[in-house]
Amino acid sequence: MTIQWFPGHMAKARREVTENLKLVDIVFELVDARLPVSSRNPMLEQIVHQKTKLMILTKADMADERETAKWIEYYATQGIQAVAINSFEGKDLQKVLKETRVLLKPKFDRMKSRGMKPRAIRAMILGIPNVGKSTLINRFAKKNIARTGNTPGVTKSQQWIKIAKELELLDTPGILWPKFEDQQIGFKLALSGAIKDAVLRMEDLAVYALRFLEAHYPERLQERFQLETVGDDLEQVFNHIGQLRKVYATGGEVDYDAVAELIVRDVRNEHLGRLTFDFVEDEAPLE
Repeated sequence: MTIQWFPGHMAKARREVTENLKLVDIVFELVDARLPVSSRNPMLEQIVHQKTKLMILTKADMADERETAKWIEYYATQGIQAVAINSFEGKDLQKVLKETRVLLKPKFDRMKSRGMKPRAIRAMILGIPNVGKSTLINRFAKKNIARTGNTPGVTKSQQWIKIAKELELLDTPGILWPKFEDQQIGFKLALSGAIKDAVLRMEDLAVYALRFLEAHYPERLQERFQLETVGDDLEQVFNHIGQLRKVYATGGEVDYDAVAELIVRDVRNEHLGRLTFDFVEDEAPLE
């Protein structure tokens, strides 16, 4: 199954991003630390091309710390500078500024040697929907300048935001690629909330979540749902979870739709702990 989700404002945003790249010194490419590969739009690499870039892994507080460290190390081997941040609490923002200064030092040194006056760093923020762009801006600004939300598509237009004297940010709408040929990517994005729930059946997403936990975090599966394995009898699995969590429909039978929503909600709300869905050992995301 090919998953398609490409609202019209995203096509317009792609054109605008391409046009405005010449106005900025650096691109902040934001990816979800839980899924650094699946939340990375391959089209953005084509758009950004040779522009100086800093990879920012957001929501690091929700991701498996061990896996995030592996991803930072992996990106370094690919010649990509990356930092992991907890943008919701405003932590680690100084790391972003520090790495930005290092990356742009050669350019600003050249500008100084030509007699040009010092100016603020101009950065463009790019990423898919719901990856934390507006939240990052608000933490930098220490006030709510950019709109935020836990559903995709909150930011609909580009906007310049001045952060003190040192930094100017160009916020952009989240840009998804037109379709996901790899269904696994679609499931991971849906679990993280990057695409709307209506794109996938909730039951399918819940089953994917259970099988993922069985493969990578079996101890969490046992602790939360008292399941050793998922197996092929999904009706039995849903009945077990429904009875365990007392999720019943009118008449006393297990409500399978509600069980599916419960499973997905548990993953999203970190009731199963900090999870990472992309693993360095399983992926070859960059050339």
